[in-house]
Amino acid sequence: MSHSIDDEIDAVTVRVYQLRVTHPTDLVSQLAARAGVTAAEVSAAEERLADLGLLQQSPGGGWVAISPESAADALLAPLEQDVLHRRIAMAATRERLHSLSGDYLEARSLRSAGSSVEVVRGIDNIRAVIDDLARTCVSSLDALVPGGGQPEAAISAATPLDLELLGRGVRIRSLFQHSARRHRPTVSYAERINAAGARVRSVGVLPSRLQIYDRVCAVLPLNPGDTASGAALVRDPTVVGFLCQLFDHCWDEGVEFTEVEVERGPEPSGLEREALLMLAAGRSNEEIADRLGLAQRSVSRLVAQLMARLDATNRFQAGVQAASRGWLS
Repeated sequence: MSHSIDDEIDAVTVRVYQLRVTHPTDLVSQLAARAGVTAAEVSAAEERLADLGLLQQSPGGGWVAISPESAADALLAPLEQDVLHRRIAMAATRERLHSLSGDYLEARSLRSAGSSVEVVRGIDNIRAVIDDLARTCVSSLDALVPGGGQPEAAISAATPLDLELLGRGVRIRSLFQHSARRHRPTVSYAERINAAGARVRSVGVLPSRLQIYDRVCAVLPLNPGDTASGAALVRDPTVVGFLCQLFDHCWDEGVEFTEVEVERGPEPSGLEREALLMLAAGRSNEEIADRLGLAQRSVSRLVAQLMARLDATNRFQAGVQAASRGWLS
C-alpha cells in the first residue's frame, strides 16, 4: 500500500524507525516484540518508512535506517528540480508577454489617432472594449443609462468595474430614468456605488445609452433598441465635446437618485409630468412606455389617472385641459 508524503508519521512508525536504527538485522517478529505491537503493524510501518526514504533494503538482507536529512535530500531533489524548471518557464513567459507592452501601447495610440469612430460588434467584443476603457480611465466616467430597471447580468458586470474605478479616484456620474427607482436590483446597485463615492441621479427621459471616458472617448450603441449588437467608439473632439454638453444638460435636469419624488399639489410632477407632456404631444402609450422605460400596462394606468384628474374623456381634451391649467408650461 502506498502512502502520501503528507500523511502524518504516527507513533508506531516512529518507534519502528528508532528500533531499526539500533537493530537493523532483527526479524519483523523480533521488532514487533520489542515495540509491543503486531508483526502486521511493523510491516506497515516499514513500508511507510521505505516510501519516505527512511529505510532502504540492505544487500545482505534486512533494513538499513537512513538519516532524515539524507532521506529528505533524496526524496525532494526531483521535486525541487521540477519547481526550478517551472520557475524558469514562468519567468520566460512573463518576459515574452512584457515585451509586447510597447507594441500594445503603440497600437492603441495608432487606433486612437487613425480613426475618430471605431465600430465594435458583438457583446463579447463590446465587454472587452469596456473593460479596456475602464482599466485605462484616469479621471472621469459619465454615463446615461436609459430603460428603467437594468438587467441583473449588466449590474453584476458593471459593479466591480465601477468600484475599482472609484477606488482609483475616478469620478463617476450615472444618470438613470425615474422608472429605475422601482427596480430593486438597480436601486441596490445605485446605492452601492453612491456609497463608494459615485454621483447618481435620475430624469424622466433619456435620449440614448452613453458612456464618456475621461471626456475624450464616448461609447454609443449602434442600435439603441439592441445595445448588444454593436457599439461605436467616438474620439473625434468635436463630437465628444457635443456629447459632453448633452450629458451635462441631462445631468442638470436630474434629481439625486436617493431623493423621494414629492407631488406639488394637484399639478403632476416626475413621471406623471413626463407622461403628460408626451400625451399632449400626441404620442401613443407604446411610445411613452418606450421613452420612460415603463411597461405599457403601467403607462396605461398612468394616463388613465391623468385623464381622471383632468376630467377629460379623450386624449385631445386632456391636452387642452392641461394647457389651460398651465401644466404644460
